[in-house]
Amino acid sequence: MKPVFELEGLRVSLRQRHKKTELVRGVSLAVEPGECLGILGESGSGKSMSIKASMGLLDKGFCVSGSARFEGQELLGRSPEELRRLRGKKVGIVLQNPMTCFDPLYRVGYQIAETFAAHNDWNAGEIRRRSLKMLEKMCIRSPEETLEKYPHQLSGGMLQRIMIGIAVSMTPKLLIADEPTTAIDAITQFEILNEFLRVKKEHQMAMIFISHDLNAISRVADRIVVLNQGQVADQGDFYHILHHASDPYTRLLVEKRAAVMERYQGILEEKEASYA
Repeated sequence: MKPVFELEGLRVSLRQRHKKTELVRGVSLAVEPGECLGILGESGSGKSMSIKASMGLLDKGFCVSGSARFEGQELLGRSPEELRRLRGKKVGIVLQNPMTCFDPLYRVGYQIAETFAAHNDWNAGEIRRRSLKMLEKMCIRSPEETLEKYPHQLSGGMLQRIMIGIAVSMTPKLLIADEPTTAIDAITQFEILNEFLRVKKEHQMAMIFISHDLNAISRVADRIVVLNQGQVADQGDFYHILHHASDPYTRLLVEKRAAVMERYQGILEEKEASYA
């Protein structure tokens, strides 16, 4: 099966006055249809930088080389307009900071509708119906009231859930989620991770789930790539990462998260039991 998305030898450097600082050093990875690839690492490891570089989301101060392919087509070197058209419909992206993704001057409902209309031929009634349904799936209370509010009237966690809902509703070929559950409580996180799993299975959607949180990644990822200082430190399924990682950094990362993970799994088990 051909990968939906792949990086090969990706390098990213920050151009400064008289030097270049290499931030991503030869990262290679791939994700296939219906697969979720987790990218795990701490802040500064190159997780987000690698994906942003491939999708044209870095400014001109960065130098990007190597290869980034979507459905076999090279992305590096494409114009900003070509990449903008790709993002949204074929590639859905959920970024870390939801406040930067909403215009403070427009109501949330207007912005959701504008996105849906830009990529679909739905009429106004269909857009409203889908908007309300999406908010319900994302555990937003009083969805009709939420559509009438401005971004500053909603919490960061609510805006994050709406961003996730918009991206999932577009059923892209590839969904990139960059720390999507950071601002969300554990119970709501459980619901949203289940939604990720549902759309992945139903639509054979390829996913990249970026996080420093081993707990969340363990629930959604089929394979995990661990990044450290801009390089791939280890990779494999969750069992391998947890029990057989050969890289010292990966083992340290697992040990640091072990206690938190036990508590998190307990919460999930309690939640699952309530559904039984």
